[in-house]
Amino acid sequence: MVPNNKESQLVVLLTGASGFIGSHLAEALIAARHQVICAVRNPDAPDARHDPRFRYVAADFTTDFSPSAWLPRLQGVDVVINTVGIIREHGTQTFDAIHVRAPSALFAAAAQCGVRKIVQISALGADDQAQSRYHLSKKSADDFLAGLAVPSFVVQPSLVFGPGGTSARLFTALASLPLIALPGGGHQQVQPVHLDDLIASIMALLDAPAGQGTRVAIVGPEPMSLRQFLGTLRTALGWRRAHFIAVPMPLVRLGASAGRLLPGSLLDPETLQMLERGNTGSAARITELLGRPPRPVRDFIASQDKAPTRLQAKLAWLLPVLRVSIALVWIVTGIVSFGLYPVEESYALLARTGITGALAPLMLYGAALLDLAFGIGTLVLKRRRWLWLAQFALIAFYTVIISFRLPEFWLHPYGPLLKNLPMLAAIWLLFELEEPTHAKER
Repeated sequence: MVPNNKESQLVVLLTGASGFIGSHLAEALIAARHQVICAVRNPDAPDARHDPRFRYVAADFTTDFSPSAWLPRLQGVDVVINTVGIIREHGTQTFDAIHVRAPSALFAAAAQCGVRKIVQISALGADDQAQSRYHLSKKSADDFLAGLAVPSFVVQPSLVFGPGGTSARLFTALASLPLIALPGGGHQQVQPVHLDDLIASIMALLDAPAGQGTRVAIVGPEPMSLRQFLGTLRTALGWRRAHFIAVPMPLVRLGASAGRLLPGSLLDPETLQMLERGNTGSAARITELLGRPPRPVRDFIASQDKAPTRLQAKLAWLLPVLRVSIALVWIVTGIVSFGLYPVEESYALLARTGITGALAPLMLYGAALLDLAFGIGTLVLKRRRWLWLAQFALIAFYTVIISFRLPEFWLHPYGPLLKNLPMLAAIWLLFELEEPTHAKER
């Protein structure tokens, strides 16, 4: 808990403190010697990890839709900053709940308590031309806030780029590809802003005079096309000139429709619509807040961060390629074992290892089913550490048995046993790079 001393300037209730923007903003607030109260879903959970510099209160954006639920949490609070947001709905986390009902209840309660200021982190594009449910829901809460008699800012960031951010991982991965596919040629307009500039702007707004729901666009220095953005990012990372290929928009829309069915996909019809609309604005206000122009894309990645960022960007697509390749090996092996390879020859090989009679078909088809299960599991399971170990153990077992019973396969010109070595190495690599279950659940 932050001590209540004379050097503390403001008491700030921060929602979304564990998120991308919220976590960095929390650090900036503490550095400025403010007291920070983090509103989190379950602060008393046994596995909750609390930083002693912060205070914590329980709050749930999927249920706290009444101002009365927020009033007790706002006692003694000077400033409310809401950074909670989702890009896609999941279960009870709907746009209406997360972006509209809970924030509106929070803002109404804050107005009743007489807080000095409210800062709402919205999004560029949440305006009268908004079409996506994401933008429309953000606009609804923004408009509600503007109708309250309390000083407030509605911060509207463009695409935010920063270490650990989803968009940063996505765009650095795209920039690292040997051939970059662009929707319709990549002429969509973007104006990325660096996370540090966004945080500095929000901190400056704490001292700035506010109206009721004053909109503040937080953008990079100038608009650029998606193609220019990825090309500049690639150059900034030290790679050679990018090669692009234009994907026809009908195919992109088809992919977006499919993406709607995939959990975790960043591409769906609404995000595509937001991209096509463009995401740009005037950089005048952010320049005023910072006292300088915002950081250009070519300076987004610090020199000391370039090497690890390059590695992370490459692994972002190389590891899935490796995983799919291993899955195909298991699946194709299973299919071949079901009869594409002559069954009698398979039985003959099994006989040389001591497996005959009624046990032979059981082992042959059982192994084929196991291969198929391994392949499908590799493709669909989200947590695969145990699966990698099982695959490693099975391949190692096969290798030992064949080495003793069919040693000539070590000298086969196509190297059927030698190829097990890179397969084992690849599986071990995937095992080591996948986080343990407990790390993902923190």
